[in-house]
Amino acid sequence: MNTRRHFIASITAALGGSVFAADGKPKTIVLQSAWAVHNIGDIGHTPGTLRVIEEHLPEVKVILWAMKLDERVTAMLNKRFPKVTILQGSPLKDGEADLKLQEAIKGCDLFIRNSGMGQDLSYMQFCKKHGKPYGLFGQSYFTDMVEGKGAEERIALLNGASFIYTRETKTLSILKGAGIKTPVLEFGPDGCFGIDVRDDERGLATMKKLGLEERKFITIQLRTHTPSHPGVDDKRPQKLNPLHPTPEMIADDERRAAKYCDLITRWVKKTGHKVLIAPEAMKEMEYNKKFIWDKLPADIQKSVVNLEYFWNTDEAASIFARAHTIVCHEPHSPIIALANGTPIIHTYSEFHSPKCWMFKDIGLSEWLLEFDTTSIDLWAETLFAIDADYPAAQAKVKKAMAYVHECFGKSMQHVKGLLNA
Repeated sequence: MNTRRHFIASITAALGGSVFAADGKPKTIVLQSAWAVHNIGDIGHTPGTLRVIEEHLPEVKVILWAMKLDERVTAMLNKRFPKVTILQGSPLKDGEADLKLQEAIKGCDLFIRNSGMGQDLSYMQFCKKHGKPYGLFGQSYFTDMVEGKGAEERIALLNGASFIYTRETKTLSILKGAGIKTPVLEFGPDGCFGIDVRDDERGLATMKKLGLEERKFITIQLRTHTPSHPGVDDKRPQKLNPLHPTPEMIADDERRAAKYCDLITRWVKKTGHKVLIAPEAMKEMEYNKKFIWDKLPADIQKSVVNLEYFWNTDEAASIFARAHTIVCHEPHSPIIALANGTPIIHTYSEFHSPKCWMFKDIGLSEWLLEFDTTSIDLWAETLFAIDADYPAAQAKVKKAMAYVHECFGKSMQHVKGLLNA
């Protein structure tokens, strides 16, 4: 049968490989992603990586195994990626959705776990049981992934991966130090860097409502030692989102917020421009107001707006694209900003994971400031240096993103090679 797909497959094979099977059907990737709907970074991984795959492997069929969805996120994904099939379920259960997912994994040519953190082994165990190749795209790990109880099994499963791309070189060193040996073990940026979804209609309406002028406002986002969901404790040993923060943790949150208040005050007084306080995670909305907005002097509050609803990633991207600089304790608002050409300052705490180092790895170490040990004077100096030569800062963003996309191209060539094998 001389179909168009057969023709494309034959031509592509002659040029060195095909992403079509022998029967002319496209090869299939199952992408595990969409970790949560209450964090614009956890939302942003998915459209970012889907865009990267679409750009480099347009003929490939992609099935998204979505861990968490809501109406807004589903609509955003369907609009931008109408060809992507979205499934939910578990490899460990036997409901209708679970079995449908399991059949999709059994029938795929490659399973990819998208950027994030976590020590779940079920996807690797399932793929290994059914002889399916799997790879990890833009991962971060704490050392306990390869240490402590159960480490031998975790290491064996990691060694069974077709590739592991770590989104920063700290995790890369952790895995290499544990003796992980996969065919590819390299740095590969967080998939969120690939994001291109925007909701300009909503974003521009929000800016107009809040009185924000393009490139004349900065944004501030805080992270606190508080639970991700009311009444739910963090099961991880690191307790990044504890149900019961200690007095020391609460004091840390208040002290860090005070530094943000200081930076906001300096920005407003020096430039006369506005500040948008907006959350990366829904849980921080309460603390943005309590620890930052409510603590600002009345004359400074006049130039500061506190977002009172939790936005979707596409609206955030539209507003970040028009901001002056994104200053954030979390890493994914900065990623979304960089993907849209906007300078960033990541005031990080490595306690929250080594993912902070990805900004150093793409050449932006001067915009990476440790929250507690860096003085507020250096924070302000860094922000005003960006303001003093904004075209140079934008050029720095462009250079960093060019390297990110170079890395994406390299990783996708490897994925294509696996699909061709």
